[in-house]
Amino acid sequence: MIVSVSRRCDIPRYRFKWFMERLDAGFCEVANPYNPKQIKRVSLLPSTQGINAENALDYVEAFVFWTREPENILANIDELEERGLRFYVMVTVTGYPAELEPNMSDTSKVLVSMKKLAQKIGQDRVIWRYDPVILTSITDENFHYRNFQILAQTLAGSVRRVIISIYDEYPAAKKRLVLKEKAGVLQMTEANNILPQLLSGFAKSAQAAGMEIQSCAEKEDFSSFGIKSGACIDAALINKLWGLESAGKDKNQRPYCLCCKSVDIGDYGTCSAQCVYCYAFR
Repeated sequence: MIVSVSRRCDIPRYRFKWFMERLDAGFCEVANPYNPKQIKRVSLLPSTQGINAENALDYVEAFVFWTREPENILANIDELEERGLRFYVMVTVTGYPAELEPNMSDTSKVLVSMKKLAQKIGQDRVIWRYDPVILTSITDENFHYRNFQILAQTLAGSVRRVIISIYDEYPAAKKRLVLKEKAGVLQMTEANNILPQLLSGFAKSAQAAGMEIQSCAEKEDFSSFGIKSGACIDAALINKLWGLESAGKDKNQRPYCLCCKSVDIGDYGTCSAQCVYCYAFR
């Protein structure tokens, strides 16, 4: 079993103490996001503790962390390793203005933490997410091109992979962005005519920084721009790192998501980051 921590909220940033307490307990309870009365108990016991479990759901083969601020993971890295957790960390860094990301940590601080984390656990286990690519009057093509290039160069030598995705219009996010437009804070921009040049620029910047660049859950094929379709919870990476075989594609994700099966232990609507465009902020 792979445990996702978490697509639904930033547990490493806001609920890391809870996570460590649940590790002590060996399990957590997770509500079904579509039926809150349905509660599932999820084992958090690492398979590396030598548990002889015939049922794979009785232990965790690997944890995948999603966060915008890896400081808590960095501060507890020795304990996580001593507990025998296999894990890698995906850190979303976009450097967007506060109008889109009102509660973000200082970008330079996050980049420093990422680099320190990579020194501790290796470059393959720290992945940068530039997600989502949202085109507005305050994050236009020129902003993204310069911003991505600077971030890539800063992380060069510490990160081997960057994952991008294009903004998808979720109902709650659309309402928030419409309110921003009505208030004169920003204007949304049509992406179709801009994307080819922008994605080519991303690919060149990633290559110059020594990074592989992948797309996340995109219907379109971006390979002509130098960007291949990828997975965040990546069976190939997990196999490379620990020799573990995946249980197949996760059918509970979006149609074009290539992630392997995992169990998410987060809750929607609980993340204090409150990014305007986020599907998990309800």
